[in-house]
Amino acid sequence: MVLLPEKIADKFKGKDYEILVGIPSYNNSSTISRVVRVVDEGIKEYFNGKGLIVNSDGNSNDGTREVFMSVETLAEKVSFVYEGLPGKGSAMGSIMKLANILEVPVVVFVDSDLRSIEPWWIDRLTRPIVEKNAVYVTPYYVRHKYDGTITNNICYPIVSAIFGKKIRQPIGGDFGVSLTLIKNYLSQSEDVWKTDVAKFGIDIWMTTTAIGEKVGDIYQASLGAKIHDVKDPGKHLGPMFSQVVGTLFRQLEKYEKYWVENDRIDPVPVFGDAPEVEVEPLTVDIENLKNSAQKGIENNYDFLHEILEKELVNVVSQTRETGVIELEKWVEIVYKFAAEYRKPQLREKIIKSLVPFYFARVADFVEKTFDKPDEYAENLIEKQIETFRSKKDLLMKFWRK
Repeated sequence: MVLLPEKIADKFKGKDYEILVGIPSYNNSSTISRVVRVVDEGIKEYFNGKGLIVNSDGNSNDGTREVFMSVETLAEKVSFVYEGLPGKGSAMGSIMKLANILEVPVVVFVDSDLRSIEPWWIDRLTRPIVEKNAVYVTPYYVRHKYDGTITNNICYPIVSAIFGKKIRQPIGGDFGVSLTLIKNYLSQSEDVWKTDVAKFGIDIWMTTTAIGEKVGDIYQASLGAKIHDVKDPGKHLGPMFSQVVGTLFRQLEKYEKYWVENDRIDPVPVFGDAPEVEVEPLTVDIENLKNSAQKGIENNYDFLHEILEKELVNVVSQTRETGVIELEKWVEIVYKFAAEYRKPQLREKIIKSLVPFYFARVADFVEKTFDKPDEYAENLIEKQIETFRSKKDLLMKFWRK
């Protein structure tokens, strides 16, 4: 379990904070100071400075904590090294525990590598909670068509088509959370902090738990562009994919009764007007994606033959040959793997074997949108939701089998 020394909470008890802003970090000394300054401006403007800024750090070796504490702020702040498994989730779990002890009514989480954050983000992420009795606010960004490939190709479609809530950025990283939902998160099994939820699985766990627990309303906050330290999917996002999707599959199992009975996709209201923004350019090494897909499938070929039906084995062969996978076949593979993931002894192999198909799916998407505007790419992403939804019966078939 994530533990936070009581002495840290004791220092701030009785302060009647109106907001707590948590900033998880690991080696973010070059970006965290701006994030702190902007957060402080937001607390000053929208909460009269009655806030606490909390840095939960993964024992950075680049002076992140020292940079954080050196920033002059009106709001009080504290930095500490969290306990538990190394990862973003452990950092955020520690922040949740502190907020719960101090009974702070609203909590905001923001990433420590943000370069586009503005003071009004604090208002957008909290006002639905303060004024509209929401319990959870997710970000609604404008992003480059190749930024957020895990979101676009699996998390957004499944949260929409299966969990039934059209949340554009379910793993966006920047959230507003009510104390009611914080208490619900902390009431979950302590074992959850020993899983990938302690790592990059935290965001999708928070979103799907907010949906499945039916604690209260969910909103999206229009935040403009998200500019941060983006990564090439084929070179950097394999481990993140494994942690996020493994957690998503666990949540499908946990909330089976909820989504099996659901046949709707409910729109989730967006709070705030969309500002005019431009996104930074982003390039993707498509040949590396294809090569990684082909190599990964080759390395897991025997296992894939063991667990897949004949029709899907043909998909494996085609993907190994081309390095790309079409949308419909991707959905079928994802649904089969989601069902198989319920076997604890296979989980590690299942996710490891799915990663190359993710590379192949992104490669196919990039090929189809390379010379097309972002609007065209977004339409394809929206089409994925319909494909995931139309094939829900296939998921049910695999699930019951």
